Amino acid sequence: MGAMRVMLIGGTSNVGKSTVARELADRLGFAYRSTDGLARHPGRPWRTPEREVPAHVTEHYAALTVEELTRSVLGHYQRLRPRVEELIAAHADEDGTGSGLVLEGSALLPDHVARLPGSGTGAVWLTADVSVVRARVYAAGQYDAATPSERLVMDKFVARSERFQSIVLDAVDRLGLTRLDVGDGRPVGEVADAVLDAVDVRERG
Repeated sequence: MGAMRVMLIGGTSNVGKSTVARELADRLGFAYRSTDGLARHPGRPWRTPEREVPAHVTEHYAALTVEELTRSVLGHYQRLRPRVEELIAAHADEDGTGSGLVLEGSALLPDHVARLPGSGTGAVWLTADVSVVRARVYAAGQYDAATPSERLVMDKFVARSERFQSIVLDAVDRLGLTRLDVGDGRPVGEVADAVLDAVDVRERG
């Protein structure tokens, strides 16, 4: 890894970013952070045993079209940009004296990352077929037992995730950045190995 001090893991929701990022942080002895913790935005609109969905979150997904939902989340990520850059800069010191960081989150937009200083920072965007994302959302939200209104917002979330992934991957390819298909059920250790290999090749190149 050489002077790598910051590893960025981007991608749409439910592709496994946090699981892979935690594995990488453990391997590298780096801190782990998620961009989700930097500011709030209407999140996952399904109930779990530990969490009820706030009314404003349900209303957000029910009232807006998929394109409106996508614009809303992209605008949120644009506003997060200064905080993300500040966090990265705090760890990407060239002398390597600071603690390393694995930062994951959908807020890591390719156009923003491409403008960061190259030294000490690597980035990979994880991808998955929409069928994988849908299956994970449906399982988490117990779709088969959900009410019609609960199913509606889950379907909107999946559609927004698909649209967001399309936009992000277009930018990744346009900018010559790195993407990695995680497949369905691919072991986390294998994905982590592939991320490290991809960044190492990029750094050598």
